Amino acid sequence: MLDLIGTLQELNELGVGFVSLSEALDLTTASARALAGMLAVFAEFERDILRDRVKAGIAQARQEGRPHGRPATVQHYGERVRKLHKEGVSKSEIARRLSVSRTSVRRLLEP
Repeated sequence: MLDLIGTLQELNELGVGFVSLSEALDLTTASARALAGMLAVFAEFERDILRDRVKAGIAQARQEGRPHGRPATVQHYGERVRKLHKEGVSKSEIARRLSVSRTSVRRLLEP
């Protein structure tokens, strides 16, 4: 919200007025600036509520022992990756054969 207010003040000091043609919003008037400020407050409030809900969901998942986040796809191929690497197959070729990224193969092979 402070960024919006600061940007509007900078524009005003430069003698520039903001008018949105698609939303029919003219921020050169006091009432429109007040409306923009209120919209910014509600947007920040909504973002905070969403962040709190996500944190609560993650905490509940941890408490129930459920995994959260993106699953590690390369873990399914752990034994195959190590076997191919011992056979002398390059990391790039292993990644190509198993359809995973080279970086994932490299991370899996790190001690």
